[in-house]
Amino acid sequence: MMDETLNELGAHIAESCGDAVLGWRLAYGELTVAVARAEIATVVAKLAADPKAGFVSIIDVCGADYPERENRFDVVYHLLSPTRNLRVRLKVETDEMSPVPSITPVLPGANWFEREAYDLYGILFVGHPDLRRLLTDYGFEGHPLRKDFPLTGYVEVRYDDEQKRVVYEPVRLTQEFRDFDFLSPWEGTDYVLPGDEKAPQKAS
Repeated sequence: MMDETLNELGAHIAESCGDAVLGWRLAYGELTVAVARAEIATVVAKLAADPKAGFVSIIDVCGADYPERENRFDVVYHLLSPTRNLRVRLKVETDEMSPVPSITPVLPGANWFEREAYDLYGILFVGHPDLRRLLTDYGFEGHPLRKDFPLTGYVEVRYDDEQKRVVYEPVRLTQEFRDFDFLSPWEGTDYVLPGDEKAPQKAS
């Protein structure tokens, strides 16, 4: 029953939005609609105003990075229709330089979601009222959720008690302070771990 409803909704969105919709599919009980980058704000406005859709609530805006593609980023929007109790996922492809129209003027709740996508992926949103970093610190270099971002980062931050301030330093991997747990139960030990001496032992 739900699949039938979502199939009807997908066909309706494709018909009402015309060339702005590049395609849609139903998978695992969820409707995903691919939208042309330049038309995302227009499509969101139509879905909010259309009584057959009623998607007036923004649940999330996030990114996904596929560095092997020419348009490496997916911008993914999750919308909710409270009146119809339905959800829809919209997807837009973009690259590092091409901005995506902000949907904040249509759904103000997208403000911080778009800022987060900009901060963590470097996705640009044109028309956003205050596009600046949200989660990383001032002067942070790079975008930490990109697949090519180094796992150690570029700098480490610590509070220096002598200078009485936060200092930034190049990342150092101090090997002598590494601590290896050779008694980890994840290794499938066949010996008794400290503290488990009274636990029932498996019959050998």
